[in-house]
Amino acid sequence: MNQKNYVEIMAPVGGFDSLAAALRAGADSIYFGVGVLNMRSRSSVNFSLEDMSAIVKKCHKFGVKAYLALNTILYDADLNDMRIIADAAKSAGVDAVIACDFASITYLKSIGMPVHISVQANVCNIEAVSFYSNFADVMVLARELTLEQINYIIKQIKERDIRGPSGNLVEIELFAHGALCVSVSGKCYMSLAAYNTSANRGACYQNCRRRYKIIDEDSGEELIIDNKFVMSPKDICTIRVLDKILKSGVKILKLEGRGRSADYVYAVTDAYRRAVDGVLAGEMNEELLKEVEDELATVFNRGFWHGGYYLGNTAEMWSGNSGNRATLKKEHIGHVTNYFNKINVAEINLKAGDLMVGDLILITGNTTGAFKMTVQEIRLDDKTVNSASKGDIISIKTETKVRRKDKVYLLLENQKTYL
Repeated sequence: MNQKNYVEIMAPVGGFDSLAAALRAGADSIYFGVGVLNMRSRSSVNFSLEDMSAIVKKCHKFGVKAYLALNTILYDADLNDMRIIADAAKSAGVDAVIACDFASITYLKSIGMPVHISVQANVCNIEAVSFYSNFADVMVLARELTLEQINYIIKQIKERDIRGPSGNLVEIELFAHGALCVSVSGKCYMSLAAYNTSANRGACYQNCRRRYKIIDEDSGEELIIDNKFVMSPKDICTIRVLDKILKSGVKILKLEGRGRSADYVYAVTDAYRRAVDGVLAGEMNEELLKEVEDELATVFNRGFWHGGYYLGNTAEMWSGNSGNRATLKKEHIGHVTNYFNKINVAEINLKAGDLMVGDLILITGNTTGAFKMTVQEIRLDDKTVNSASKGDIISIKTETKVRRKDKVYLLLENQKTYL
């Protein structure tokens, strides 16, 4: 394995636009869901069985691995669907399936499908690693472990020569960036109690993200608390401790965000690609650190908890807000109607907004993925203009190929950030 790929950056994919963005940004692997037996079953970010072959084909064309999330707890009524999905994954050439329920784990093993043990299995110690090594070559450790505990587990894997079904030493995957759950390894029952929809089956309503009051039932007095979002954690961000994480021997960095947009997937994947390459090359410095953290801040986030539980503390864990703290906001202004390959020019219908020279724009699409650029020149009716209005059809040079029906967004500074 070359130095660049020594650590596998695993990107979230919830649509073909996110897949293209992850590939463009330099992901080593991606993970996605099919149907409802995964931890994003409530969202619209799941693919169909028929999509799997296309996903795998696109990934393998770029030397990228494709992993299927099949990681909810299962009831008896789910077992037949689980087997259908597992069989389809094997037929499509999926590289591994992420699972936590023993029904799926044992069935996957029986059909010869590689397994990754999900964070939902709450692997916290070396004996758990040893047990699951009978089924899997890769394990995602619980998010609440410290770096000291992670170091110990990886050291013990080597000393005890713990190997998975492939015969290789077990590899450790770590949750590196994105939304955190208030509950231990995401095992929460709030949504189930309130709405009869289980977080452990990917159907969480995130009622923990809301404002709450604490009231004395005897006196009726409300207790004053500074932060009403008492159960809404900030997003974890490990950029500042990547050197320690990589030194420990972690092999895979998982980025959360299958429910996020393509530009989120691109920005987060690109930031960690640059950061990991910088650490491995011995070139990580304050300038690069600021660049990648600024890039992460431009897309959806609830504020960052730098290092998370891995540093062994809970300082500044709570977000104080339920919504988006991105430094940039998107405003949809139109779509691409044509692209002229020979001159690298896109024709854009500004059906929803205005555009000026110097504006920062985002273009997204299922094949294009997501990319940002500053508009250098606008052509309208074969004339160069400084601005164009809603309803105009314009032409601009682009830094990469775009496609018809790609969406075009104006990126503006978000004045309501809390960073």
